[in-house]
Amino acid sequence: MTEQIIIFDTTLRDGEQALQVSLNVEEKLKIALILEEMGIDIIEAGFPISSPGDFQSVEIISKTLKNSKICSLARCVKKDIEIAAEAMHFAKNFRIHIFLGTSPLHIQSKLNKSFSEIIDMATSSIKLAKRYTNDIEFSCEDAGRTPINQLCYIVENVIKAGATTINIPDTVGYTIPNEFGQIIRSLYNKVPNIDKVIVSVHCHNDLGMAVANSITAIQAGARQIEGTINGMGERAGNTALEEIILAIKLKKNSLNLNTNIHYEKIYKTSQIISQICNTIIPENKAIVGANAFSHSSGIHQDGVLKNRKNYEIITPESIGLKNNKLNLTSRSGRAALKYHMKEMGYGEKLYNIDKLYNAFLKLADKTGQVFDYDLEVLAFMDEKEQNTEYFRLEKFNIKSKSNGISSASIKLYCGNKIKTETMETQDGFIDAIYKTFKKITNFSMNFKKIKFIALKKSINTLDAVKITVEYKNRQFYGIGYNKDIITSLIHAMIHILNNIWKSKKVNIILKNLKK
Repeated sequence: MTEQIIIFDTTLRDGEQALQVSLNVEEKLKIALILEEMGIDIIEAGFPISSPGDFQSVEIISKTLKNSKICSLARCVKKDIEIAAEAMHFAKNFRIHIFLGTSPLHIQSKLNKSFSEIIDMATSSIKLAKRYTNDIEFSCEDAGRTPINQLCYIVENVIKAGATTINIPDTVGYTIPNEFGQIIRSLYNKVPNIDKVIVSVHCHNDLGMAVANSITAIQAGARQIEGTINGMGERAGNTALEEIILAIKLKKNSLNLNTNIHYEKIYKTSQIISQICNTIIPENKAIVGANAFSHSSGIHQDGVLKNRKNYEIITPESIGLKNNKLNLTSRSGRAALKYHMKEMGYGEKLYNIDKLYNAFLKLADKTGQVFDYDLEVLAFMDEKEQNTEYFRLEKFNIKSKSNGISSASIKLYCGNKIKTETMETQDGFIDAIYKTFKKITNFSMNFKKIKFIALKKSINTLDAVKITVEYKNRQFYGIGYNKDIITSLIHAMIHILNNIWKSKKVNIILKNLKK
């Protein structure tokens, strides 16, 4: 029989501390609801004493949540505890999370107290909190740098005072796994009343050890893990909950543990929180990064096509993704090309794989990455048409006025004809440029994504702009390079327009072939 690991999410409290702009009440509620939908056991909604906005957020979240337990943070200060309880008064069942520095460094330089005063502050605060709820969590801040005998003594006393969860934070990410695991084992061996509480851990990632320390802690007996979605948090961040959750799932037989998480909600939750918080998920981020299920090596792609388990230990579907991604680069082999062509509905009799592969390698060496519509062009258009740039820039003029209106005037070669259009918008110069191109070409495309890449390490290097648009339910990508960012943007859009035009030409060619 497996034991449950309680998942404690502090994205709204510790995670938000790392944001440049605080979240508003509506944004926090959206995050709380998506966390509840994912199956998070306990949601630390905020630090109510810190601001009226935080108080209001905690209050509304406590009124709205139905399944996840709500928790609020408080210092060992009477007013903090009272305000934390008041903010959660709508909840039928809530937790007060009290913290206090326990390391000699914190006690002396931060709190200017004696060790005995720390014990008194902790125990009296817990007894006060017990007036409002029986669910009290106590955190020994900077436990990773607290001498073990001192830590054990504090833990024993706060348990006697009524704490029900003891959290052991590696507040500054100081420990490595064997050290942190030994701290947890020592608590179980030396604290006589440790069996009366749940032991929790809250690890920071300053040395990149947060997830490893957390896993080591649960192997040593901890039964609650605290962290954030995408590893958000102070400095280098917190334990990334999605990584912990999938590790527990994948290693279920050896760890003999489980969680209440709905795994298929992980990717959606990660993406929504990233968007609301305006934070970028690194492409190589474990579990939820854009490259987590992508394969570029020809050997890997061939192995995955034969059996996904060759190079995937978890499936993208298990976290809510539709499928994995085989990137088409110069390292890709014939197997990947055949796979992509088959996915687009083209049997091997319709094209010559050797001819396609040779043309593909030339294009991949030139552009870095090849997309599905590029394969269609290479397979079904002659070389002259492949190299034809139907849309070519003549000139452009972009203006942003003091009244907030931006305008774009673009003169564009469309085959042998020249078309000129001007559009104005209050939504910035990017929107003006996009709408002008849309009007010139009459393509019913939707602007999806833009990424600016600053490459100016020297005066001669370029800025890059990557753009994604959707046209007839298909994603098209464009990239532009120039020392001027607006020129880069213009070139990226023209790149996309030519890709769309070639795709339309391929459709005409294929229709004629069927006749």
